Amino acid sequence: MKTLFVLSLLFLVASAKYYDRCVLARQLKAAGLDGFRGYSLPNWICMVQHESSYNTRAINRNRRLGRVVSTDYGLFQINSRYWCDDGQTRTSNTCNIKCSAFLNDNITDDIRCVKRVVSDPNGMGAWYGWRDHCRGRNLQRYVQGCNV
Repeated sequence: MKTLFVLSLLFLVASAKYYDRCVLARQLKAAGLDGFRGYSLPNWICMVQHESSYNTRAINRNRRLGRVVSTDYGLFQINSRYWCDDGQTRTSNTCNIKCSAFLNDNITDDIRCVKRVVSDPNGMGAWYGWRDHCRGRNLQRYVQGCNV
């Protein structure tokens, strides 16, 4: 059983999609994220780079006192405590979706959920990657050469 679990994890990692930043920029623009709630496209690309390195299968466990308190999933690192249900974390599941849905290459449901996340009072401040690396900075380099 343990071997099957390890093989399943290896398959997920091996089959992860790493977006090209310009391909992602075009897709996010087409989905209406450029200017959504006042956040420009470069903000979204910067956030994704610093949260998941453009990896659709990224998973990061958040620990407090050595115990996992929540997990972040997918390209946008959507958190299980507030936005999705991973079956392990006490959650609000505000996006009304299983967290595993954020680990595939179809990011339509991810985008729908991040629109909900950024509509809360914290806006993009919900993401540490954005707060620490993107907020208040010139971000044009994140879309430079992308023709968006």
